Amino acid sequence: MKLPRNFFKPLAIGAPAPYRELPVRLERMIHFVPPHLEKMRAKVPDIAKQVDVVLGNLEDAIPSDAKEAARKGFIEMAKATDFGDTGLWTRINCLNSPWVLDDIVEIVGEIGNKLDVIMLPKVEGAWDIHYLDQLLAQLEAKHGVEKPILIHAILETAEGVNNVEAIASASPRMHGMSLGPADLAASRAMKTTRVGGGHPDYKVLADADGDNPRSGYQQDLWHYTVGRMVDACAANGIKPFYGPFGDFSDLAACESQFRNAFLQGCVGAWSLHPTQIEIAKRVFSPDPGEVAFALKIVEAMPDGSGAVMIDGKMQDDATWKQAKVIVDLAKIVAAKDPEMGKVYGL
Repeated sequence: MKLPRNFFKPLAIGAPAPYRELPVRLERMIHFVPPHLEKMRAKVPDIAKQVDVVLGNLEDAIPSDAKEAARKGFIEMAKATDFGDTGLWTRINCLNSPWVLDDIVEIVGEIGNKLDVIMLPKVEGAWDIHYLDQLLAQLEAKHGVEKPILIHAILETAEGVNNVEAIASASPRMHGMSLGPADLAASRAMKTTRVGGGHPDYKVLADADGDNPRSGYQQDLWHYTVGRMVDACAANGIKPFYGPFGDFSDLAACESQFRNAFLQGCVGAWSLHPTQIEIAKRVFSPDPGEVAFALKIVEAMPDGSGAVMIDGKMQDDATWKQAKVIVDLAKIVAAKDPEMGKVYGL
């Protein structure tokens, strides 16, 4: 085991020092772009103004014969676009694929100083993070990259879920984790072909009431996994995200799933279609009424100590901490979106 004093040392001579705290960034949606398609690359400058993160996808959904075109297209769009305060990420191919080494080497060499985060799919354990961590340090040193490129793990295998705490604490490069429901369902032999969301056959029946029909309530297949992921991320100071919601035609279900994840502690979700951008923006920005009440608590208890009554409800240090989470997020949203700042009164 690495000694604590060595945890924050660069893993290569000349590599940038790891972050001790994650940069403060608004990341309500990670918007996926297929960079092998020229018509989609052409939309990126516009998309970058609407979203918090643009991600060039190199893995699933990219055909095998388009992998190299996707990598080259991502590098091209990254060089050609001014992303401003919008994050630039890529999802590379998985570590057991024939494309991943070229993904990492070419992308860091060409655009290392513009790239914020590498999303690593199908992470099984801390060993996957250690491999990418060391390789990134070597490439950063070689190419004079000035800030560390962070790693975001996708939780999409049973082994990965089993090792979630070790993954979360594997490196100071860890940015966060996303739920990958489709591959995780296959890994667990779950009987669903849905990508995220609930399932009509996964439900709880109400108690029997004579001869009256019994009501059934659809449940969330992913509640347990999201809870484990959120706990592992929160314990290690990194960020949890809901992943994809595959039914683009059901915007109400998408919003419901995103909101459940937000309430559980996730900070954002993937957007795979333009219609999901506004949903994620709305859901992962705190409700104005909640912000107004949270501000009352923070103003009434500036140092978080003691207890006060506000609108007939008792508030103490625990509710002050809850209010602080909401107010801090509202301030980050207001900094990115001045119109929301006006709504929040910030």
